[in-house]
Amino acid sequence: MLGVLDLFDDSMLTRTAESIAEEMGVSIPTGYRYVRLLVEAGLLQRVENSHYTLGPRIILLDHYIRKADPVLREGIPIMRELVETTGFDCVSSSLFGDQLLDTHREYSGVPAALAYGRGRPRPLFRGGAPKVIVAGFPPAQLHKLFDAHRAEAVQNGLPGEWSDFRRYYAAIRKAGHYLSNGELEPHLAALAAPIAKADGGTWGAISLVLETSRLAIVDTDKLARLVMDAAQRLSARLN
Repeated sequence: MLGVLDLFDDSMLTRTAESIAEEMGVSIPTGYRYVRLLVEAGLLQRVENSHYTLGPRIILLDHYIRKADPVLREGIPIMRELVETTGFDCVSSSLFGDQLLDTHREYSGVPAALAYGRGRPRPLFRGGAPKVIVAGFPPAQLHKLFDAHRAEAVQNGLPGEWSDFRRYYAAIRKAGHYLSNGELEPHLAALAAPIAKADGGTWGAISLVLETSRLAIVDTDKLARLVMDAAQRLSARLN
């Protein structure tokens, strides 16, 4: 029944009980029962023309998630400090399964126009945050990701051979940061660093976001040091 919630995304924001039953492979009475129970729980709500969409309880649950997330609890003060120092927006991101999600954004005085935000899945092989997070994978996990998403990786300009793919991410891991120039959104650049776990994995990443036109007039090496220092301080608090 909870799998019904996975049927909603940017391309399908509302559904009927009949379409839910069809997608779930259950009878129409069972589909209606799922919908009724989810509505009673506040996880779905009825809108126009007998359609249903995600319900208000999810907003409440998101509030609790924000308060419980250790990266946000420890990281927001550091992110705010980074924004004050640089004048650029700062974004935190994490990987959930194979989905890369932004979890928080601290705004500068002149916020960047981002198409992505908290909760909207981002491409796994484009942009600074996913690059530094994936670079922290141990070899077996990285190989599994490569096998599962090889075609997608190649479509995004990454090597199609495992040895080259591994070397690509090894170089990012060694650098400790990654500068994305127009990869995710043509007018934006992002300088990201991983939030390392004690066991060698990553909690996620923090990124400074700026207009690509600013790259010619800013010291990207200094920005990289600032982002890496902030990520290391956050990592120390979490670990």
